[in-house]
Amino acid sequence: MVEARNLGKCVTTAAGPLHILSGIDLQIKRGDTLAIVGVSGSGKSTLLGLMAGLDLPSSGDILLNGHRLNELDEDGRARVRSRLVGFVFQSFQLLANLTALENVMLPLELAGVRRAREQASDLLARVGLGARLTHYPRQLSGGEQQRVAIARAFAVQPAVLFADEPTGNLDAVTGERIIELLFELNVEHQTTLVLVTHDEHLAAGCERSIRLEGGRIATGTSSP
Repeated sequence: MVEARNLGKCVTTAAGPLHILSGIDLQIKRGDTLAIVGVSGSGKSTLLGLMAGLDLPSSGDILLNGHRLNELDEDGRARVRSRLVGFVFQSFQLLANLTALENVMLPLELAGVRRAREQASDLLARVGLGARLTHYPRQLSGGEQQRVAIARAFAVQPAVLFADEPTGNLDAVTGERIIELLFELNVEHQTTLVLVTHDEHLAAGCERSIRLEGGRIATGTSSP
């Protein structure tokens, strides 16, 4: 489903080039569950964004279900993402002028789903927000916004779900329920899960994990 070949990301700073990622080789099969762990600044979120086609690498190749993302323009990558990808951002990225229900309905409507309102309502109920459908993001706590973002990512039953700290803003009980939902999605629909996390319980539930250190995959982690 996802393959990185000698992937690198470098940005220019006032102090000179900054290598965020170097020499990343990684294969993720359809239906896999993979946790990406490491200290802050090790390149985890950057790697996630590259694999999802949200950014372009400085070097190397990234393939998503056979599509070579680094050879596509932004419109091409957007088309691939719309068909294949769900993404949970650490900063939620909810639309402020839409209610919780409308935020979750949006990808369903864009995909032409006829029962978008009903499906979105069901998803929000599954994440414990059945009573908050008409609330706007500003009226929701950080944890509630995170749950809306997760429901939105689930909406179109993506082939691969990328999630950046999906339990990072949740209390223990809600975090446990979200972990259950993530793995239910994986089992029910063979959705590939790629998760950046500091949550040891979530990482332990994944079939594989890799640790990034200084922008490279640490030796001894389970990357083929």
